[in-house]
Amino acid sequence: MYGMSTASPDRTGAPSLPQPQGHPQRWLILGVICLAQLTVLLDNTVLNVAIPSLTRELHAATSDIQWMINAYSLVQSGLLLTAGSAADRYGRKKMLIAGLALFGAGSLVAGLAQSTGQLIAARAGMGVGGALLLTTTLAVVMQIFTPDEHPKAIGIWSAVSALGFAAGPLIGGFVLNHFWWGAIFLINLPVAALGLVAAVVLVPESKAARAPRPDPDPAAAPGSPDPSGSPGRPDRPDLLGALLSTVGMAALVYAIISGPTHGWASARVLGTAAAAVVVLAVFARHESRTPYPMLDMHFFRDRRFTGAVSGAVLIAFGMGGSLFLLTQHLQFVLGYGPLEAGLRTAPLALTVVVLNFSGLGARATVKLGTPVSILLGMVLLSGGLVSIALLTEHGYAGTLLGLLLIGAGTALAGPAMAHAIMSAIPPAKAGVGAGVNGTLAEFGNGLGVAVLGAVLTSRFAALVPVAATSLPAALAAAHDGAERDRVLDAYASGLSTSQLAGAAAVLLGGVLAAALLRRAERADSEVAAEAGA
Repeated sequence: MYGMSTASPDRTGAPSLPQPQGHPQRWLILGVICLAQLTVLLDNTVLNVAIPSLTRELHAATSDIQWMINAYSLVQSGLLLTAGSAADRYGRKKMLIAGLALFGAGSLVAGLAQSTGQLIAARAGMGVGGALLLTTTLAVVMQIFTPDEHPKAIGIWSAVSALGFAAGPLIGGFVLNHFWWGAIFLINLPVAALGLVAAVVLVPESKAARAPRPDPDPAAAPGSPDPSGSPGRPDRPDLLGALLSTVGMAALVYAIISGPTHGWASARVLGTAAAAVVVLAVFARHESRTPYPMLDMHFFRDRRFTGAVSGAVLIAFGMGGSLFLLTQHLQFVLGYGPLEAGLRTAPLALTVVVLNFSGLGARATVKLGTPVSILLGMVLLSGGLVSIALLTEHGYAGTLLGLLLIGAGTALAGPAMAHAIMSAIPPAKAGVGAGVNGTLAEFGNGLGVAVLGAVLTSRFAALVPVAATSLPAALAAAHDGAERDRVLDAYASGLSTSQLAGAAAVLLGGVLAAALLRRAERADSEVAAEAGA
């Protein structure tokens, strides 16, 4: 894209095809991209630390706190596909700049908010910026690096997520110890400003070429209108697809995050889930019929794409739910405080950062191949969850082993999965590919928290010796120390069962994704062999 190297002869003396060269400043640009992404990821984890301060200083009710968190998630998850499509159409650099500007503006409003309503609205605005950032950053990575460099670049991009997970609670705790709650949002401003300047100066513009409309049906009568628009008219945005995907995904995520609070059988959850399924089904039908779909449904006929998609959902399911349970395990079972619990989860993130920033994960993927890398990574990840579930009686040692295994598995499988998804989609649709990757992560994480949380609740309710469905209520109802110990044992058993369920989901995802990707590779090899025969 940014220039071609001169062709050189191969061993037979015939000139080889020229090899593409990456952008000359691609590694510096990757640093800018990672900084922008880290801003988004830090904000989500930092907010959880600030919940007590928000409750006290803004007199926020529990429902207000839930909406402060969910407003961002709902808007971001609903807009990921649309944001990716907009980046492909209007320019990835433009959308990256717009995302940074919106995220910065939302952070300013959130930091100065005087009421819960203002803060919720600001968080929704930040969700729009977050959707643009998460899709454009990965799309730009695919554009500025050569195919050979994609595994390492995506590995570094993925490692930023782990860094945000580890650093968020620590940064949030430090800021809240020295400043008021609004500072957790205002610290985004200098980072957003630096990212804006760097994006304007360094990041190259790229977007998909706009194709002409398909020719009218030759069987149609002369002069009859083309049902898809006037002949020769340039591509136009899929506005209906954007609306349907936004409404459908937002409704689905809302149903998932509302289940634990309102009950999975409640009319609110069932009605919202049913509406989401209907809207997403209409979206799929519309995308299969429109001449210029936002998400080409033919992608799902590609075994590489379906294998990567299925694996990505299940790895996000296991990781999202298990990490949600891990914080409770450290605090309620092992007895650590919030800050100490955050510090003790750091080995997971540090393992991911070291393996991906050093390039070890990328080299392993190149050597082993994508299917084996994904399978091995998810076996390690599953083993880590089993270690946490079964070795708790040994204290933090069993948890540390599990964290290191999860980190190693995530460093290997996560980037390989993202690379498989992006490689199965044409470069012109890089933004949509990034949107698919982000949507799967949001959906899998939310579903993992909901389902594994429900497993925990069910197991705990079956074992707890008092009439209560939550740990605080059960501890309050306990009559003596022995009964409190039985309550904690019941909760620990529920956590272990949930972690094992997450491990099974991750292992299933690894086997399924590896099998589908391997079959796709064999089919590609057979086609290449027939073409060369």
